[in-house]
Amino acid sequence: MDSLLRQWQAAGREFRDEGRSIFYRDEGAGPVLLCMHGYPTASWDWHRVWPRLVQRYRLIAVDMLGFGFSDKPRDISYTIAAQATLHEQLLASLGIEDVHVLAHDYGDTVTQELMARQLERIQHGGSGLRMRTVSLLNGGLFPESHRARPIQTLLRSPLGPLLVRALNERAFRRSFCAIFGADTQPDDDELSRCWALINHNGGRLNMGRLLHYIDERKRHRQRWVGALVEAPMPVQLIVGLDDPVSGAHMAGRYRELVPQGTAIGLPGIGHYPQWEAAERVASLVECFARID
Repeated sequence: MDSLLRQWQAAGREFRDEGRSIFYRDEGAGPVLLCMHGYPTASWDWHRVWPRLVQRYRLIAVDMLGFGFSDKPRDISYTIAAQATLHEQLLASLGIEDVHVLAHDYGDTVTQELMARQLERIQHGGSGLRMRTVSLLNGGLFPESHRARPIQTLLRSPLGPLLVRALNERAFRRSFCAIFGADTQPDDDELSRCWALINHNGGRLNMGRLLHYIDERKRHRQRWVGALVEAPMPVQLIVGLDDPVSGAHMAGRYRELVPQGTAIGLPGIGHYPQWEAAERVASLVECFARID
């Protein structure tokens, strides 16, 4: 692990969830902006937008259970609902009830579950977390439009437990680079950091278990897509259009099903807009996350 990752880890805090250690960053002052990372990475995903956004917001970013510097148990079923509850419990422990949200990929799906819960509280009464605005980056918002990578399909198959043991850094780099824009590729150091975060606490062996969220998206489509369609807060989608997983085709589906939403396409950008177009993403979030 290099010095930048060690610095990120040293600046973090620990939250205990059912006896498990959860790493999170909490920095800055002002309105809370909750940042939720994607698969298979961690809160480090936000490091390029962090210096700008922390000047305006109190930033909170969690390494969800099974990711990054958090614990990675092998004896549980990882679910989106549990990750959503983890965020609710952390925020409650910090006395936070109102947040803006910036999410990516796996974090988009956790956000959709939190949006569904907020809708239920509005409809049936009750108190709890209130998301004031939501900014979503590339992710599988609609399961019918999500194009899983071949490695994801293999890791979810019966061969997954064997394949994950054989997965090496070279194969990871090849698969990971394929979802970035042609002119916005991660450098060797960034790739090494991502691989280090995946392997921390033996996390590589959990990569297949974590991928069950793809099946969850299909099972809970009505609930999670419904939360987008009936969103009780302003929502914007920022999409790297060159992403083969959830790029231009996902933006098109969003405009079709959520015509009242805001969708912004970024040409030449792939699956990680917060890396590939950090200043543009930060600017869009700043403009949007002050709507009230």
